[in-house]
Amino acid sequence: MIRALHIGKYYPPFAGGMEHFLADLLPALQRRGIATAALVHDEQRGRSGQRPAANDSPAIYRATCHGQLLYAPLSPTFPFWLKRAIDEFQPNLLHLHLPNTSAFSVLAVPAARRLPWVVHWHADVVASAIDRRLALAYHLYQPFERRLLTAAKAIIATSPPYLEASAALTPWRERCHIIPLGLDPARIPDPDPAALARARVLWGNASFRVLAIGRLTYYKGHEILIQAAPALPTSRILIVGIGKQRERLAALIQSLGLGDWVALPGFQSETDLNALLASCDVLCLPSLERTEAFGLVLLEAMRFGKPVVVSDIVGSGTGWVARQAGHGLLAPVGDAPALAAVLRELQHNPIQRQALGRSGSIALLEQFGIDQVAAAVAALYERLLSGG
Repeated sequence: MIRALHIGKYYPPFAGGMEHFLADLLPALQRRGIATAALVHDEQRGRSGQRPAANDSPAIYRATCHGQLLYAPLSPTFPFWLKRAIDEFQPNLLHLHLPNTSAFSVLAVPAARRLPWVVHWHADVVASAIDRRLALAYHLYQPFERRLLTAAKAIIATSPPYLEASAALTPWRERCHIIPLGLDPARIPDPDPAALARARVLWGNASFRVLAIGRLTYYKGHEILIQAAPALPTSRILIVGIGKQRERLAALIQSLGLGDWVALPGFQSETDLNALLASCDVLCLPSLERTEAFGLVLLEAMRFGKPVVVSDIVGSGTGWVARQAGHGLLAPVGDAPALAAVLRELQHNPIQRQALGRSGSIALLEQFGIDQVAAAVAALYERLLSGG
């Protein structure tokens, strides 16, 4: 039997795209007869870590974490947790989800070095033109990244354009395999009446409801969506999430006099988030850089049959997902008037919105369902362990 230990950043209840994907993937692999476990960081800072209970399936190990530095979890004891997870779970393969500085622990733990590695390349560490600290940090990160890729038996990239544009993966293209991210629609239930009522309060009486979901961070482009709002009369824009950019975004909303049009409702529970997705007219992903590598929220929009408007970032998978699914329109990166024009097109064409939403629902069943993704990952495991 294949026994795959996944090394990730976090795991639900921590809310994030990589985390939800991992939580969908592990059970889907188990349904294909593959035993799975994961080692991640404890989402509660300073807690002494957590081992899985005897009946937990999949088994989740949570290493002690002391916060973050430049978006990277700080976990000095991660190598000890890695050794413990290997000793107890007895994997015959490691599946490393990058970027994640703690994954470099496999280079130092002898038990990990003896196992084959699959690297799941969720995103490059982009030398950002927006947050320039990352360029300096990458000089320190890159040597470890290269050692990891050199030793990996296979690398999974999540879209053809991302692989093509990734300078970091160029030397190892022959070991790269394209497997998109996926989603388990059964994980996301239809919202209950109480959640829908709360969503109606947030939307107010707007005739056109635009939803953006994501951390309020430097590359998400939420300020572009705010700047587009004056050209969308009778609309309501909700930007859901928490992060360091909140005060700056709130100040921009106030300075433009958009308090009646644009709101930052902060963190929303999964139940309420699903209600907002179910009741919006369009989901907008206005990101600015390749740090937005895929956009799992685009699959969540498919779950509710919603059209999307996406920044067409060169070398990112976001535009590729929208094109593959046929469930959205693309806008130039960082161009508020152009974004407003695309949103206005959908605002005035409900029939087009419905058609795009139907295409997304079909794409989730045929291309981006977690079972199709798990089948491709399982086939890759089998080839590696059989020497193929």
